[in-house]
Amino acid sequence: MLPHPHIALSLFCIHRNGVAGGWGDNAVVQITLVFQSQSTLQEVRLKDLTQKLNTLNHSYLLLFHKYPALNQYCPITNSSTNERECRSCPQGWESFGERCYLHTHDRLDWISSQYHCLSVGGNLAMVKSEEEQIFLWKRAKELSQGDSYWIGLRNGNPGGAWHWVDGSPVEKGFWDIFWDHEPEKGDTRELCARLSPGDSHRAGWYATMCKNSLKSICERTQGTLQ
Repeated sequence: MLPHPHIALSLFCIHRNGVAGGWGDNAVVQITLVFQSQSTLQEVRLKDLTQKLNTLNHSYLLLFHKYPALNQYCPITNSSTNERECRSCPQGWESFGERCYLHTHDRLDWISSQYHCLSVGGNLAMVKSEEEQIFLWKRAKELSQGDSYWIGLRNGNPGGAWHWVDGSPVEKGFWDIFWDHEPEKGDTRELCARLSPGDSHRAGWYATMCKNSLKSICERTQGTLQ
């Protein structure tokens, strides 16, 4: 690594003046002034960086204070340093595709389960693809011991058409592959759909009285940083 040009120049002056005689003390003074100047400059830069870091840390703390929901996505992973790790899904939720999913443990009726999902920022899960059905079925099978889970599907009026909680109809073709027994048309009971983790992800939906108490699967969109 090459010496600083000011230092190199000062050392050159010492050598030259040492030979000629009479200028050695001046050269030493010059080196001292150069070092003092460099030290002062470094101190100013360090002070400036420290102030900027303190301002940044203060803004960081204010951000989480002003928007406490961020704590769900960026939980503290090191309590001694307050280091955080940010994820696309809140703590306790699982990511699949562009959605986050939560398999609950509480047993509630269908409408109470939907209200619970709303309270945590989501809805009961709406299965819109076979890949999503496979994911939910696998996780339900891993997490439960034969338990069934409410999903966001019900007949709007007793004996009426089935639809998801967002009002959309069931995708064409899902009736044939996901229902264990297709709901009978004209059934006047208030029915809702449950997912039961059997031997196959297909034929895993069952029509059940909405007043029954089951676990549930909530879903919500993933968080993004814009």
